[in-house]
Amino acid sequence: MTEDEIYRTSTQYRLWSFTPKSLHSLRSTTNSLAAEGVRTAVRTAADTSKAAANAETNGMNSDRVESPLPPSAQASQAPQEVDCLTVEEEQKLVGFYCLKAMEFADFCDFPTNVKVYSSIIGGAFFRYTWLCATAVQYLKRFYLSNSPMTYHPKEIMPSALFLSTKTENHYTPLRSFVSKLQKTTAEDVVAPEFLLTQGLRFTFDIRHPQRGLEGGFMELLSLAMGKGYTYPLSGPTAHGEKVAASKLKEKMLSILPPSGVAREGETPKPVKPEQLISRIQTTHGFAKDILKTSALLTDAYFLYTPSQIWLAALLIADSPLFNFYFDVKFPSPSSPPSNLLKSKILSTLQQCSTLLKSSTSTKPAQSEMDEFKRIDKKLYKCRNPEKIDLVGINKAVKRDGGYGVSGVDEKVVKKRKLERERSERDGADIFGGPLV
Repeated sequence: MTEDEIYRTSTQYRLWSFTPKSLHSLRSTTNSLAAEGVRTAVRTAADTSKAAANAETNGMNSDRVESPLPPSAQASQAPQEVDCLTVEEEQKLVGFYCLKAMEFADFCDFPTNVKVYSSIIGGAFFRYTWLCATAVQYLKRFYLSNSPMTYHPKEIMPSALFLSTKTENHYTPLRSFVSKLQKTTAEDVVAPEFLLTQGLRFTFDIRHPQRGLEGGFMELLSLAMGKGYTYPLSGPTAHGEKVAASKLKEKMLSILPPSGVAREGETPKPVKPEQLISRIQTTHGFAKDILKTSALLTDAYFLYTPSQIWLAALLIADSPLFNFYFDVKFPSPSSPPSNLLKSKILSTLQQCSTLLKSSTSTKPAQSEMDEFKRIDKKLYKCRNPEKIDLVGINKAVKRDGGYGVSGVDEKVVKKRKLERERSERDGADIFGGPLV
């Protein structure tokens, strides 16, 4: 199997890859369903509260008959229509809490010795990068089928981070994790975990572009040192042989500067191998920062493959270096189908790079912060009242097997309660319950 065939078998491709149109449609459907659920829950809560108030009033004034309220007074007491979040507002809010997740991962230092890239690619570096990226992708995936109006991102974010420490094999005790969060208990972190795994469709594997980035830059360094060969995409090269490493090195030393523009009337002069290696390392750092920020804060993971994402990051970081690497991987063939394939791949990478460039800043301006505050205040008035207490819902699920969480199947809940009380009475008896 080729790498492409292996990737197509992954859950990331089968369940979490979309076109821009299908992605927007999914978010719109989620938003409309959540808005309808909020309005129904608010009306139900208002009717319940009104019925309870009427019952109490009737009990206190059973001997006095009151005239019904006029229609104008009844209309004033009717619940007002809830102003729900739009799809765009939901995306902005989720993006803000993705930023908060990245900041918290940085604050927690997962782990302590991996923030500076070294020449030896260690597992610790990948653990930090992947753990943070995994948590962000968990959040983004969860809110494709769930709305912030149903589950607030502030409550889901710690659970996503804690889940990522387990799926990325970075053991973190729950007590230690909670100690770094203000006004948060262990129950607050654990309670949404099952909801989160349901929203993720129990798929925890995230294919990140960081691994491809490291492999690609190791290959570029090898080419800069005169090592390795390149093989054509299909058929032999013009001379019927593979290109020698020394020729590739000479060509690489003569590529344009990172700006991609040579001085007028002047051809670029070959640089020294040390300068080329330094340029590759600088480009690597730039591309790595793009993958740690822009790739996470946009929809790149939903719309493109990991290899397309890291190649697009290379295109942004150093366009001439990308062009050289792309020509090495895809030599210009003579057959029209191969030319069409190459141009199609290049067009896809350019679209991906445009998306990465459109990413929001990791340090929002004051106007953006004011917008986030406005959306959060609006969310406070349009949350689903049945889903606010996640800790209570989690306890009810554990106690009653999920029944009674939304007021359904009361008979089963009552039966379970009676059985639990009888079991507690039997346990209190030192000789156990009666035999008959």
